[in-house]
Amino acid sequence: MQDFDTLLSAVLTRIQALSQTLFRPWNGYQIVIALLLFLLAHLVARLLRPRVHDWLRTREGWPKWRLRLLLILLKRLRLILFVCLIWPTIWIMQDTTWPSRSYLLGIIGSLSFAWLAITLITRLIANHELRMLVRVGGWIWATLMILGLSDDAQGLLERISFSLGSTRLSVWTVLQAAVILTALLSAARFLAHASAASINRSRDISPSMQVLAVKSMQILLYGIAFFAGLQAVGVDLTGLAVLSGAIGVGLGFGLQKVVSNLVSGVIILLDKSIKPGDVISLGETFGWINALGARYVSVVTRDGREYLIPNEDLITGQVVNWSHSNEFVRLDINFGTSYGSDPHKVRKLAIEAARGVTRVLVDRPPVCHITGFGDSSVDYILRFWIRDPTGGLTNIRGNVLLALWDTFHANGISFPFPQSEVRLLAGSTLEMARPAKAAPDTEA
Repeated sequence: MQDFDTLLSAVLTRIQALSQTLFRPWNGYQIVIALLLFLLAHLVARLLRPRVHDWLRTREGWPKWRLRLLLILLKRLRLILFVCLIWPTIWIMQDTTWPSRSYLLGIIGSLSFAWLAITLITRLIANHELRMLVRVGGWIWATLMILGLSDDAQGLLERISFSLGSTRLSVWTVLQAAVILTALLSAARFLAHASAASINRSRDISPSMQVLAVKSMQILLYGIAFFAGLQAVGVDLTGLAVLSGAIGVGLGFGLQKVVSNLVSGVIILLDKSIKPGDVISLGETFGWINALGARYVSVVTRDGREYLIPNEDLITGQVVNWSHSNEFVRLDINFGTSYGSDPHKVRKLAIEAARGVTRVLVDRPPVCHITGFGDSSVDYILRFWIRDPTGGLTNIRGNVLLALWDTFHANGISFPFPQSEVRLLAGSTLEMARPAKAAPDTEA
């Protein structure tokens, strides 16, 4: 405790000596110069920002990352201009006067540059709260380094420690581990997104293999970043390996379904049985695959509902993939006509009606066959092909049926309907049921 008080007193003494150095009488004009440069940077930024913003609106076809980067720089334009103005001023004053006459300006310039660099670098962190925490911590540490207080602050943080079993951890070690892990994970996230964008743009890789490659790249980069961060702060990975093995055994028994879905997802990506954009039917669910996840597959139906189907169900269940090997789908429509209609004419008219419907393929012409003679109708089957099942199946069937109705009515072809015939045998009588009389109203 005495060592801690001694170190704290030394830090306070250094801060007091530094404040006396900074606020000497000849440093007043340096503060005035810094304020004037900041005011100039503010006025120029207000003048340039709307013009640059309007210019960016006209940049069509630029990659999103480039536009996003320019918007980030535009938001920090005042600080960028201030840094660009103060450092030439510092260099000129160092050449024309004594170094002490530009000492305070050098500190202000270094602080401005450090704050700008930390602000731009921390944009790689996606979480807003974590980004602000890292940014403020970076600003504090950069300020201490520029003011020459980093060694004293490090010693003070190393004295504040606690024991975890046989391991002694100081506040400095914890902060160092947090900074290194955050930096490595942010860099891994940036590389993963850049790699994913490059892989998704490649036309030589199938959609399912693109998903597998992106997931593998993310796991690899995040794993390397995590273990490299632990190694950098001196954590013994031997014990961690034993602990991870024990945790793996426990998870294998407790999370069998989750592991099964994960393994099923990898199998789906490897065998390419389904891929994003395919139209599938699973039970009563019919829709197209929106995304392949590590645990589930997202299927969007025609009514806008999104079903999250576990990967295991796609492996163990019967799935109809309407666009697995090709996009061609054949649809069948059963109908019947009366016995008074010429079947040759009916077949010809049915084919012509189907040909006139959009989405029905002409290069694979429709066909119509008689399937049987029913009780009151001649039964037919009309078969036609489409190549866009994502456009829906019920609507195209409805359009073809409507075309059959219009064509048959225009050509005198009638549709039969169930009829019943009643015959009276000789000697039988037919009596009509009389309606019951209403009861008289007894109320006066």
